[in-house]
Amino acid sequence: MVENQLPSELIEARKTIDNIDAALIHILAERFRCTQKVGVIKAVHELPPADPAREQVQIARLRALAAESGLDPDFAEKFLNFMVKEVIRHHEDIKAAYSQSEL
Repeated sequence: MVENQLPSELIEARKTIDNIDAALIHILAERFRCTQKVGVIKAVHELPPADPAREQVQIARLRALAAESGLDPDFAEKFLNFMVKEVIRHHEDIKAAYSQSEL
């Protein structure tokens, strides 16, 4: 179906979704810039890439926020776990690079 044949409500809803998706990408990029800084700090201070205690606190906090917002807490937890896994991978890479530069 050609876009001009779609209901105007659908076109507007999709525009809103597109704007939200763009905002999410920008927010995720900023989040990862911040976590890169954390990775450097951890490498400099010889801290482990993962922090399971903090991760558990964050899971509980985001599950509660999700429930308050009408978002499925299980989905929120899966999304957080996905991000944390990626952040830990970045922190491991940063630690390895920092260790090599110290040699």
